[in-house]
Amino acid sequence: MNVIWRTLLTIWRAKAQLRRRGAVPPSTIGRVRVTTLPTDLDLLGHMNNGRYASLFDLGRFDLLIRTGFWDLLVKEKWYAVVASETITFRKSLELWQRFDVETRLLAHDDKSVYLVHRAVVGGEIYAEMIVRARFLRRSGGIVGHDELFAALGRPDTLPPLAPWIHDWAAASALPSTRAEAPSTWD
Repeated sequence: MNVIWRTLLTIWRAKAQLRRRGAVPPSTIGRVRVTTLPTDLDLLGHMNNGRYASLFDLGRFDLLIRTGFWDLLVKEKWYAVVASETITFRKSLELWQRFDVETRLLAHDDKSVYLVHRAVVGGEIYAEMIVRARFLRRSGGIVGHDELFAALGRPDTLPPLAPWIHDWAAASALPSTRAEAPSTWD
């Protein structure tokens, strides 16, 4: 709940930029400036590992809004969900440290869109997260990318999916929601 104010501020700023400057291409690198607050810290006094994902959401909101995807999702009654993510940490973010959340759409396959988020200080990467997300219909089912880009009125200019990302997605996937997934430990 304590990220809600930053989320609302990010949404408001992104909508203002969209009105003033128009939609940006899907290949745009989004940047949101963030400061590490006391509520972001763990017991060791640096950014809690779980907080990164919440703050990287700010970058996702910003980019979805400024590309025009957000308005399209609302209009079509579609929504985005994170299917999987992995994060790698290089350096710790300390209290009151300012950093940029950089977000970029990487590519897509037949079901998912892949994004990268970075925590960047002075041009240096402190942490990076790869996200696999899907666009779903409120009425059920996945929104295909041909349909998504056609509804957006833009060509699909995202690069092909790198083989290592495809391998990561396959290796980290859980069974479908329609399949059984018992919790058994070997």
